[in-house]
Amino acid sequence: MAQVELIMPKMGESVAEATITNWLKEEGDTIELDEAIVEIATDKVDSEVPSTTEGVLIKKLFNEGDVVQVGQAIAIIGSEGEAAAPTPAATPETKTTEPVVAAPVASIPVSSTSEKIGKTSDSGRFYSPLVRSIAETEGIALNELEQIEGTGNGGRVTKTDILNYIPNRGQQTAAAVKAEPTKATNGVETPKQTLSTTSTPSPTKKPVMLMEGDEIVEMDRMRKIIAHHMVESKHTSPHVTSYVEADVTNIVMWRNKVKSEFEKKENEKITFTPIFIEAIVKAIKDFPDINISVDGENIIKRKHINIGMAAALPSGNLIVPVIKDADRYNLVGLTKAVNDLANRARNNQLKPDEISGGTYTLTNVGSFGNVMGTPIINQPQVAIMAVGAIQKKPAVIETPNGDAIAIRHKMFLSHAYDHRVVDGALGGRFVRRVADYLEQFDVNKSLY
Repeated sequence: MAQVELIMPKMGESVAEATITNWLKEEGDTIELDEAIVEIATDKVDSEVPSTTEGVLIKKLFNEGDVVQVGQAIAIIGSEGEAAAPTPAATPETKTTEPVVAAPVASIPVSSTSEKIGKTSDSGRFYSPLVRSIAETEGIALNELEQIEGTGNGGRVTKTDILNYIPNRGQQTAAAVKAEPTKATNGVETPKQTLSTTSTPSPTKKPVMLMEGDEIVEMDRMRKIIAHHMVESKHTSPHVTSYVEADVTNIVMWRNKVKSEFEKKENEKITFTPIFIEAIVKAIKDFPDINISVDGENIIKRKHINIGMAAALPSGNLIVPVIKDADRYNLVGLTKAVNDLANRARNNQLKPDEISGGTYTLTNVGSFGNVMGTPIINQPQVAIMAVGAIQKKPAVIETPNGDAIAIRHKMFLSHAYDHRVVDGALGGRFVRRVADYLEQFDVNKSLY
């Protein structure tokens, strides 16, 4: 067979490169069509690259830890016994002499001292090999690198971030200097005014005492990103949480009535999640000031309603795929979108653009048997809703003959919001409106 180049695939409009994290196949291994060959990581998501043909892995053109541009060949696949032909566009020489960073930084004087920077800092922030290489070349120490505001997933510093930082490095470094005491004319020490308003000083770390039998396990890369993102969210937004208990008996009865027919016709299950998303979308249309982000002292009002749905991975980590323009889907469309994203999340097949651009997030803590939770806002959004487990409870209901006690299906909704821009009235009315839509669900609703 003719030799075929395995190309680094396009992974979204905003992604131009990826880091090779793990080769799943070695040179000489037999490969099936669509079989995963290599694991890659971008600033937004980890994923696998499947083979576009069957054959034998003749040559790996990059090593683990290398950064590869979208469209570059990363491996050569052929038949057993073949030798890899030279590939000028993707040879190791091309990789090592890649001029991606040379042009923007050529006019910047290189420091004579450089610090070796690891993949992950003590704060849990991940740095790609390309970012580390630029930092070491420019003499940017880790403490300075930590001050650069990252636009990648979880606040990760991207190539663009560090290249934009370098030309204004002196000014930005000065702005990030912590307050130092100075002597006033009266002899009393007063702090200098700090110019930076974006960085939050990290608390002094206290050593953790180890006890006999303890085991130390390093966080994996995704867990470090999640940890950084959660801490950053708490530093950014003053969280307030409002709670409402909703009667979802009609929804439970309706789902029980249609789930067998739906599974037979569509070959997939219908869960409660798309119903919750439908109610949230309706409430966002009623209260568009929930569908916003904060940029400094400006409020960005989002035109699109993009709903993130938190999904637990087999590793125990969490990822939030996004249903773009969720208001354009009917219930069947939402069901298919939810199932597709959830399945591909579990199989590490999400594309970077599929976990970005969310404007509101739903997390289902009820799937773990929890009745309610206090979720952390997924920045730069300003609100998130947690839905708890559905439980049978005795409740007072109104009947034509007066009040009566009946068994009802109930659940708690927990709505956490950013109190900088969402006050209690809006936050409370929004979660109440979502509950109203759930309680008013038509038990005779047609799926098609």
